[in-house]
Amino acid sequence: MKTTKQKVAELSPDSRNTDITVKVISLGETREVADRFSERMNKVTEATVGDETGTVLLTLWNENIDLAKPGDVLEIKNGYVSFFKGKMRLNVGRYGSIAKGETDIPEVNTENNMSEKDFGERAFRPRGRFRRGY
Repeated sequence: MKTTKQKVAELSPDSRNTDITVKVISLGETREVADRFSERMNKVTEATVGDETGTVLLTLWNENIDLAKPGDVLEIKNGYVSFFKGKMRLNVGRYGSIAKGETDIPEVNTENNMSEKDFGERAFRPRGRFRRGY
């Protein structure tokens, strides 16, 4: 699978196999949610992250939560975009990775919030194994 290096403003509902470098702006509350397929409880939080082109919500699960503190730069490899409650989310997923970044992002464009943009029907298209002829 070939990955593509992107900036936040280049993310779209179809973004898959994405490599991206972002700076953590803020972290939401961490909460616990039950796994759909087992009895296991997972921790989840959302971080607002961005670069010089814009910001987006990043969903962080379990041990990845500890990697993100405001001001940290993160390198996401093989990330993808999903939508939850109509808002764009950047995700790492089981085939991706997240690590502390080596470079600095001195300024983040907070005016271009990709998670607040309206992507219409593209935001609600089923994906994966539940895809039915789309």
